Amino acid sequence: MSNLSREKSWIKEVRNSLNSVSPQTDLQEWNNHSIYRVPACIKDLNSKAYKPQLVSFGPFHHGEPQLTPMEKHKHRALLHFLKRTKQPLEYFVAAVEEVAVQLQESYQDLDERWIKDRDGFVQLMIVDACFMLEIMCKSTNTSFNFGTTGYRSSADDYVHNDPIFSAHGMLYTVPFVKRDMLMIENQLPLLVLEKLIATAGVSKVLVQQIQQCMLFTDEQINRLVLKFLAPNLIARPFTGLCLHQLDLYRKSLLLGPQDSRRDYKPNPNSSEIIPSAMELYEAGIHFKQSRTTSLHDIHFKDSVLSLPVIVVDDSTEYMFLNLLAFERLHVGAGNDVTSYVFFMDNIIDSAKDVSLLTTKGIIQNVVGSDKVVANLFNSLAKDVVLEPQSNLDKVQRMVNVYCQRPWNKWKMWWANLLHTHFSSPWACLSLAAAIFLLSLTVMQTVYTMLPYYKDN
Repeated sequence: MSNLSREKSWIKEVRNSLNSVSPQTDLQEWNNHSIYRVPACIKDLNSKAYKPQLVSFGPFHHGEPQLTPMEKHKHRALLHFLKRTKQPLEYFVAAVEEVAVQLQESYQDLDERWIKDRDGFVQLMIVDACFMLEIMCKSTNTSFNFGTTGYRSSADDYVHNDPIFSAHGMLYTVPFVKRDMLMIENQLPLLVLEKLIATAGVSKVLVQQIQQCMLFTDEQINRLVLKFLAPNLIARPFTGLCLHQLDLYRKSLLLGPQDSRRDYKPNPNSSEIIPSAMELYEAGIHFKQSRTTSLHDIHFKDSVLSLPVIVVDDSTEYMFLNLLAFERLHVGAGNDVTSYVFFMDNIIDSAKDVSLLTTKGIIQNVVGSDKVVANLFNSLAKDVVLEPQSNLDKVQRMVNVYCQRPWNKWKMWWANLLHTHFSSPWACLSLAAAIFLLSLTVMQTVYTMLPYYKDN
């Protein structure tokens, strides 16, 4: 084909595609997406943080070699679930098929093979969802009391030496499953869990009965997932079913009081970058724990900066990186976690800042080294894009206004002088020696010049 023919073919293709351009169509398409592939520009910073290591949920990582051994345990979980609920598999397939298109549209850039193979996609959703339900119920000792059948289901029918669902398996498996469940590319729509639980609770496949079950399973599912992912967080009711595990976990971190910015007029001369924790402490600012663990519960009043307690362990970096990626990729999610990470990066410059916040009970350091924690927050904020009016903008500007007061600036200067020149006995001796030598030099100069002035 000649270049001219190819050019005309391209022109014809573009002309035909013009009819498909519709804002309403684009709006609907992007509204349905909630599970994303992480772009290379983000993933290159830490590729391991976005790749599951034990189990896959959903189509993006299904079939990868390192995750294949868990597939047989997924199918065992499906069999246990079916045997315990006493419902035919056909019922669950029919229920999930009703929302198959909606589930497919949840995944951005879904491979064509999953779109064409509808049956294979439904099978994947059911198997992964059953495994997730079984391991969450077993780990949290949760059972479902199905209202329409009166049947109570609990994942207690596994043998004591089961490699996954025994006490031994829970000890060594659950931490890795939790970590993999919080990866943005490894999400499963909670709608699948809702369909399974609703279908397991009816004696016949009637749409009306299924819809009645959904009224009480939304909150039940949210609580179960949160109880599994974050047992230390206070489970509070959400309005409606969350998108997936990561979305639910993010919302749980943000539940709590949020300071309003409506009555605050920012000072244009103040900066959004605040000094480190040690510098703030030297300026007279005190740190204390907030009343809740919500990332919104950050306040500054009467020279006291209140911060929520955060536990830093081996999974903290993976968790925050995936939350940051979700806020960056999901339009309308907000930037609350991003603002918090940016704020913590500002006040943590070195191990001394971590040590101060640990002493105040704000950071619970499980990894051991203060320097590692400092490097963690500094790396999290790399290439972070912050909205101009973030939820912490008011707090940051109020802190800066306080630090710019003359007396507080002088205290910071004096403390910096002490840290620089009097941090150790040797530094004190060096400074004293320098002053002594300078004094000798001045005296020598004076005595050298004095006879000259006397003669004149």
